[in-house]
Amino acid sequence: MVNLSICDFEKRKDFLIYNLGKITLAFSTAEKDRSFNRNTSYGIDNLNSIKNEFRLQDVIYLNQIHSDKAYIYDESYTNIKEEEGDSLITDELNVAIGVFTADCVPIIIADEKSNVIAAIHSGWKGTYNSIVLKTLSKIEEGFNINKNETKVFIGPHIRKCCYEVSEELKEKFLLKTKIDEYKLFDGRKLSMQECILNDIRNFGINEDNIYSLNLCTHCERDTKLYSYRKSEGTYGRLFSFTFIK
Repeated sequence: MVNLSICDFEKRKDFLIYNLGKITLAFSTAEKDRSFNRNTSYGIDNLNSIKNEFRLQDVIYLNQIHSDKAYIYDESYTNIKEEEGDSLITDELNVAIGVFTADCVPIIIADEKSNVIAAIHSGWKGTYNSIVLKTLSKIEEGFNINKNETKVFIGPHIRKCCYEVSEELKEKFLLKTKIDEYKLFDGRKLSMQECILNDIRNFGINEDNIYSLNLCTHCERDTKLYSYRKSEGTYGRLFSFTFIK
């Protein structure tokens, strides 16, 4: 796995941009207090502003429900934003697909050769139910991808340093994943990334094509991020997205 830092990204307003040529991916921050909440008019305005900022035809997202459901999007799928799920896949040009997070894990998948992308929201339920592995399998079934060319990016989320879960949930993860306890946990503090990496590797993605932006939404100090667990009452949402030009 390749650990990325802020220095590896282009900073544009409150986005961290990573360019792969035809494919671009972006992780929003909370530097300008801009929240992307699809349930508020302010959030919708901010989502729509991405179209102008990045010269795109549309910005596509789902009604997220902490599931393992993945959808393939094309321009004929007119009601996609009302679908319930947590993973989007597309090969459409000039359309961003993205996910909302505020401690959960955003994952971007990009195959530059086949021009296929995916955006995934993985909370503990999605992580436990292997939503990333299921999305990779769905991409493999629907598109002519090459595992050696496919890249996976793990964005800012609440990390092992800060994410404590119940003893019952700890036992469930250990039983399901078979990952060594001291690798997966520190006491009851869970590494969702370790579970996700396990699924990515089991699918067959090359180790040097797995990237992680090492920022914790809960304790990061240098870059402002939204965190559900750190907030009191109201909280903002980050938006992670990708598109093909």
